[in-house]
Order: sequence, then structure tokens, then C-alpha cells
Amino acid sequence: MRESEHRHVTLQINASEEAGLMELLKFMYSNKLTVTNVHAVLEVLTVADKFDVASCMKHCNRLLRNLQMTPEAVSVYLDLPSYILMAEAFQPLTIAAKKFYAVHYKDITKFQNEILSLPLAEVEAIIASDDLKVRLEDDVYHFVLKWAWTHYPERKDRREIIMTRLAKFIRYPYMTRQKLGQLLTNEEFDPEFAQKVSTEAISFKTKVPHKRSDENSNLDRRFVERAYKFRPIKRVELEQRHGVVYFDLKRDMCARARLFPLGNVLSEIFILGGQRFCLVARCNMDTFGLYLCMLENKAGSFFEFEFDFEFAARLKPAEEFVSKFKQSCTFKGGTGVGHGNLFGIPWTWFIGEDSFCFIDGVLDLRVELTIRG
Repeated sequence: MRESEHRHVTLQINASEEAGLMELLKFMYSNKLTVTNVHAVLEVLTVADKFDVASCMKHCNRLLRNLQMTPEAVSVYLDLPSYILMAEAFQPLTIAAKKFYAVHYKDITKFQNEILSLPLAEVEAIIASDDLKVRLEDDVYHFVLKWAWTHYPERKDRREIIMTRLAKFIRYPYMTRQKLGQLLTNEEFDPEFAQKVSTEAISFKTKVPHKRSDENSNLDRRFVERAYKFRPIKRVELEQRHGVVYFDLKRDMCARARLFPLGNVLSEIFILGGQRFCLVARCNMDTFGLYLCMLENKAGSFFEFEFDFEFAARLKPAEEFVSKFKQSCTFKGGTGVGHGNLFGIPWTWFIGEDSFCFIDGVLDLRVELTIRG
């Protein structure tokens, strides 16, 4: 260090570092900081890191844990060098800062424009969250592309940041098949990577009974389901005139306000015979109902179908699905068909801890649809 050889030493700092440096000098002589707000402490932490004053860095870490964080302050913290954020002493605060962002911006649709302006570290914290509120995982895929285009106009840079930092946070097994098909031809992704995750996702979707999210969560976060507005479906067979769709609901989802007492849960859209359909699980105040609904096609019109459909449920582990309701009818656009009391029992029996409807807390449903004529 120069001061060991010279009586006068000049430190070169940025103008923005002056206040932090003065606090650092006070700390070196008194072991105390006089600043009490998050931004000021972060300024000291940045300067302490620059001049490698470990004791002050630890002191700042302790102070920050007890101060109220704001989005702006968390942004400054997460932009600190990665070796600081990864240091063992800073891990609790780093985790808390990322959680703050994940909670604050949980609704990615509501805050999309604001999130698009955030730096990379903050965006990673948000899209890594299991509690992210989106319609479908497709929304996360589109957001990653949009953010990358906004911040990296050069294709080479954009592709590198997607593949090295962002692609790993997309939950491919929960994307729709249409988007998985687009992924395979998207030049922003490495072709080998796109092929791998798409194949993995299709395998996950077509395995019945499919693996539960918690069975995969220790291996890869891609298998952990988020809080989607539209429930993902597991399609085993979807041909031109015949389809088999697997749809599940978790017990806690049924018990919470999302379904009870007068709510409903919609599945993602699936296409059969050129027409768009979705499933609707509904609580009719005192019973569980399941319905099949036809939606407008892209031209804003409907086809008219004569078809057979069957609702079935798995009532015991490792056993076949048991038919609960079947019907033949003519389907016209804008209508829904189904059963308002699929299991023939009151809601309290359906949702009870000893209910025969749930296996390990999950209700497994199957819908088979065949177009006649």
C-alpha cells in the first residue's frame, strides 16, 4: 500500500462515491456508520468493496438486513459485483433481495413495461420465481424474447444473453405445444438446446400418469409449476377428430378462493377439428362441476359439431381412469357441456381430507372427445 512509503496518497474516486468514502473513513476509525437509509449504506458498501475493507462490508450487510428495502435500493444491491452477492456472509441478504423483487413484480403482465426497463439481475430474480403470476408459461417465453430485444439490439449479443442467463428460467414442460413448435425454429435459441428441452417437455406432457412437480423439483426447476391463470393440460392423443386430454387440479387450489365457493379454473386452449376448446372446473356452491367449452376460432366464428365426450377420473393410484359422465350431443359455438356434480357428492365431501377424489393431493381428470360424422 502506498501509504507505507509515502506521507501523502491521492485516492481517485467518482463524484458519486464521495459520500460513501467519507463514511468509510469514519468507520475505519470508529467502527460505526452514521448513515441510516438503504441507499446510503449501499454507497458505503460499494466503496468498501472497491477498497477491500472487509469489516465494513460485513457491517453494511448487517445493517441492510434490518432496513426496509425499496425496488430502487434492491436494484442497486443486485447490481453489485457477483462475488459480493455470492459471498457466504451476503447470501441471506442476496436471497432476501431477490425474493423482494419476485414478490413485488409477481404479476408480470401488470408490470410488464416496468420490468422491461429493469437490468438483467432483477429480471433473473423475477422470472426465476415459482410464484410468478402469468396466464401461461408462454408469457415468460415471450417476455424473455422481448426483454432481450429491448436491451440487446445486436443479434449475437442477444442470443448470448438468452442462452447463458435467461433460457434456463423458462419452464418448458408447461409451455403449450404450439409455442414449443415455435421454439424449435427460433433463431434466438441454440438449436441443440431447443431440441433437447422441447423433447423433454413433450415427454413430460405425454406421460400418464405424469410425474408430479415435486418429484422433479430437486432435479430441475423447469419441472416446477407456477401459479398459472390457465391450467396446463397433458395431451396424450390429439388427432383430427379424436382427442384425449388430461387435466389435474391440486386440492389447495380447489379449497382456496380461486375455486370455492363460486370460482372456476380454466385449462389452456386445445384444438380439435380446427376448433378451439378449453375445460372449465367450477364450484357450484356445493358441488364440483366440469365442463367442455368451445371458443371462437381465429376467424371469429364457430363450427357445429356432433360429438361424443366422456369425463373420467383416477380414483386410486396406479389404476385406470373411471368414467364419471358421458354424453352425445351437438356442439354449437359459445356453449358449454358437462356435469355440475361430477362425483355425485357435496363439496365438503369432495374436498375433505378423506376424499376418494384426490390422490396425494391431486385430482386427476381425463376428457375424451370424438367428433362424429
